[in-house]
Amino acid sequence: MCGIIGFTGKKAARDIILNGLERLEYRGYDSAGVALLEDGKISVKKRTGKVAELKGLCQSEENTATCGIGHTRWATHGGVTDANAHPHRCGQVVLIHNGIIENYRELVREYSLQDKLVSETDSEVVAALLDTFYEGDPIKAIKKTIKALSGAFALCIMFQDIPGKIFAIRNVSPMIATSCADGSIIASDLTAVVEFSKEYFVVPEYHILTLTEDGIDVMDMKGNEVKPEILSVNWDVASAQKGGYPFFMLKEIYEQPDAIRNTVSPRVSNGLPDFTTDGIDDEVFKNCKRVVVVACGTAMHAGMVGKHVIEDKLRVPVQVEIASEFRYKNPIIDEETLTIVLSQSGETIDTLEALKLAKANGSKVISIVNVKGSTIARESDYVLYTHAGPEIAVASTKAYTVQVAAMYLIACKMGLVKGILEESEARQFMTKLINAPNIIEETLENANNIKRVANHIKMAPDAFFIGRGLDYTMSLEAALKLKEISYVHAEAYAAGELKHGTIALITENVPVIALATQEDVYGKVISNIREVKARGAYVVLVSMDDEVNDPAICDKHIKLPKLDKEFTAFANAVVLQLIAYYTSEAKGLDVDKPRNLAKSVTVE
Repeated sequence: MCGIIGFTGKKAARDIILNGLERLEYRGYDSAGVALLEDGKISVKKRTGKVAELKGLCQSEENTATCGIGHTRWATHGGVTDANAHPHRCGQVVLIHNGIIENYRELVREYSLQDKLVSETDSEVVAALLDTFYEGDPIKAIKKTIKALSGAFALCIMFQDIPGKIFAIRNVSPMIATSCADGSIIASDLTAVVEFSKEYFVVPEYHILTLTEDGIDVMDMKGNEVKPEILSVNWDVASAQKGGYPFFMLKEIYEQPDAIRNTVSPRVSNGLPDFTTDGIDDEVFKNCKRVVVVACGTAMHAGMVGKHVIEDKLRVPVQVEIASEFRYKNPIIDEETLTIVLSQSGETIDTLEALKLAKANGSKVISIVNVKGSTIARESDYVLYTHAGPEIAVASTKAYTVQVAAMYLIACKMGLVKGILEESEARQFMTKLINAPNIIEETLENANNIKRVANHIKMAPDAFFIGRGLDYTMSLEAALKLKEISYVHAEAYAAGELKHGTIALITENVPVIALATQEDVYGKVISNIREVKARGAYVVLVSMDDEVNDPAICDKHIKLPKLDKEFTAFANAVVLQLIAYYTSEAKGLDVDKPRNLAKSVTVE
């Protein structure tokens, strides 16, 4: 979950590394550090806080070293202290690490490393072990160290007596690399390297990289040279900048129409869904009798929207599973099950492990991911890439709605292949999906009205979201968004369940955001709204009504465009994202970087 970057080349490394770390802060940011190698000496600077503080610390440092590594930390082992920050140095060795070493305590005992350690981290144990094994041959020492490790890791290593070289190796934890005219760069994320090159490769697992100013050598553990597959980025560095917006999250909310167009349009042929360029065989849909969706957090909520549409339209049973629980519950998976996994980064460790279990049980797997060449993409039978571009804010917005759009594409394609939907029905469905970006743009025009809601919510310790059917599913994502970026305690409830206990939480002026966009249960939701209003709640109604017949049922009304019930998800998503965004902004918080959270969860 940490951010790592290394550079060696013809330019000064310090500012390249520090600027890269700022782009990687969303991966984890409780501390940061940089190590520079020059003239047989290694200089290490690190401290708790954000990269901006590290930059200030480094200003007194000479900026002539052309080889270095840097790291932003999201704490797993040990508290947030300067000593626990990376890089870790031990003797001749300095390294940075992303992942978790599961057997680090055993290694300390077996190799008597106690006296070498000054931190509480598992990462420093790797540095100490590597220094113990190092006798002048870096490759030999790395191989011996890796054989002793149990767990996930991405390591970037420098040796004090080897000028201008960075060594790297990984298992599970993500890492990409590229070389250009300025030198060679390695990082945990494309955002740190895209300004130097649009071509890159994913570091193969258990392969040792040697980076120099002239290029990158890749060898397997047997010493064989390997030529990795070169991939291309389809966005530029400007996409990873704010572009005049105060926060990345707001920018990414407004990027949703284009992100959905870019995801849907290439997969439409003659008005029907077409996965030819994705290489997804029709037989995958024809032969499945049930669908299991596996994901975490926001991606899981996107899967729940997909479940609603598939079951409602096709009557195919869909089960949505939390990835972190999936493989510990002996799941029912077989050859007639289609497993769909969702992950924005394609590196979410719990989702990856769930994917492997599904395949081991005979299920075909389609992954919906946003990053080419990611581990989940490579491990899947089929990949449906979303085209959202980089998403920098920790709270997912456009990655969520393109995942929803991808689930709608799958639903329509499955219905066609199974003969459940007539072509005319499928065309009508696709016409509405193609129109979803326009619906979002129309909804965004109501942003100022939505902003006013935040001024009340920001003062509340608690908030509640209620709805029925698809609206309840959307409420779950809304509550997560509000919690993670505004720190307002928020919960989502199926509106009909209020009277079974949770209405006890409703007190004077507590905010209740009520979604009422599903025609078949509209009257029921209005009755539930009256129940909370009668107990003094401050009610925000989200509906497609031009006017509310009884103004007494709500304090604020947010009007959505007129839509078919299954497509209200796109308009609802924007409203609920904006409520969370404006609440966080009104509280003066860092919207993009909420406390304790990281964008990509690559440790269990």
